[in-house]
Amino acid sequence: MIERWNRDQVLALAPDAPSQKAAQGVSSPGKWSGIGATADAVWGGCKGSGSTPYRACVDLSEPAYRCSCPSRKFPCKHALGLLLLWSAGGVPAAEEPADWVAEWLDQRRERLVKATTRAAEAVEAPQAAAAGPADTRRAEQREQRVAAGLSDLERWLADQIRQGIAGSRRHDHWDELSKRLIDAQAPAVAGALSRLSSVLNSEDWPARLLSEYALLHLLCVAHRRLSAAVATTDPAVADSDAAPATGPAVGADTAAAVTATTTGSAAAAVTGSAAEAPGIREGVGGTGLLQRVRERVGFPVTKEEVLAGETVRDLWDVLGRRDEEQDRLIARRVWLRGRHTGRAALVLSFAMAGQALDASLVTGTTLDADLAFYPGSAPLRALVAARHGTVSTGFPSGSTVEEALDEVAAALAGDPWLDSWPVVLGPVTPAGSGSWHIAGPSGGIPLHPSIGTPWRLVAVSGGHPLTIAAEWTPRGLRPLTTWDEEGQVIVL
Repeated sequence: MIERWNRDQVLALAPDAPSQKAAQGVSSPGKWSGIGATADAVWGGCKGSGSTPYRACVDLSEPAYRCSCPSRKFPCKHALGLLLLWSAGGVPAAEEPADWVAEWLDQRRERLVKATTRAAEAVEAPQAAAAGPADTRRAEQREQRVAAGLSDLERWLADQIRQGIAGSRRHDHWDELSKRLIDAQAPAVAGALSRLSSVLNSEDWPARLLSEYALLHLLCVAHRRLSAAVATTDPAVADSDAAPATGPAVGADTAAAVTATTTGSAAAAVTGSAAEAPGIREGVGGTGLLQRVRERVGFPVTKEEVLAGETVRDLWDVLGRRDEEQDRLIARRVWLRGRHTGRAALVLSFAMAGQALDASLVTGTTLDADLAFYPGSAPLRALVAARHGTVSTGFPSGSTVEEALDEVAAALAGDPWLDSWPVVLGPVTPAGSGSWHIAGPSGGIPLHPSIGTPWRLVAVSGGHPLTIAAEWTPRGLRPLTTWDEEGQVIVL
């Protein structure tokens, strides 16, 4: 039996604020007819502008949504309004779903079985034939283009430090270099450069810009050194005609200035010699650092490759989500944490502005599932490989501020380019006046400047300790979810 979601959890599924408002307008019982709910589905007909009611139904086990209305939003206001009515106890229980609902559920199960079978066959199938000469040549050409592009970026960064960053106040300062990196087939680095203009809006922009330059320089050096280490340890690579690119002649003082804001074992692994840096050897011999660097540069890892790897089964708490728009592309981050493994996970989905995003992970629920993690030195991003249902286990236990910061530090040591990480803190309270922070017995962590005064969090707390799920960022915490004294989920 699916535990009934509350109002906050339902509204958190809405694709935008107008959908939330519209859903509340169709959530009254008088709008609905033929409604019913079973253990894993809820359905009904909503009166619209036409003579025929819109048929809406929700498969609660995933969840998945269906409605006969023409809306392109997903879930639409009718599915959300139905869920609001259900959350308020306004949908009567039924022994069996309506015929049209049962037909849809059966079709979904059939598609799921077929998809699972295809995935299993793909994993069990023998490895594909070796790439032909043309494929190998294209791969080598891309490696050379990427290496040349990152070498240009190293020289450009050295020039910026040598000449000073006063000229960086123009918002188009990085446009030409970003285009060159796209041509060099390093899209992730190009994207990082194009987003630097947002740094100029903050008062402390010089410090933040230098920090971003430091991380870019670290990435360039890491790619060059790790690629060279692979070439010297892998006979197949060493015999290849494609030689690793040589980095620019950057002076010791310049390199030190650019990397001054990055510390720890990960920085040592890429700025020292390969013989002195066990992190490099671990990344080459294992999976971690080299794969993480290549991902940050823009070498893709396919979904099929991830799902073919090992999976981790656990009870995963869905801590919260955040949508972010970049160049008309919406990125949705959904944060999870395993009850038994303690592992953090990030499920990412993307859609163009106005298109539907994945809404299958409900904030505040606990999912029994297998997750497949993308490779890296600090694995975080994951795919849901298989679902085994939802469970009712209460809210997750929190860690102290000191424990949370230790966890973040360990993650940064494995991936110094990490810009967010999920934490669950408790017992803690929001505190502050001008600037706010989350405080516990062992210290506090400031909130992100964009949060302002966290009125809702303050109201729920009332000065009493809470358990709070939040997204750590280098500039502070972004609160995601908390739980009141009765254990009800409050989406922040």
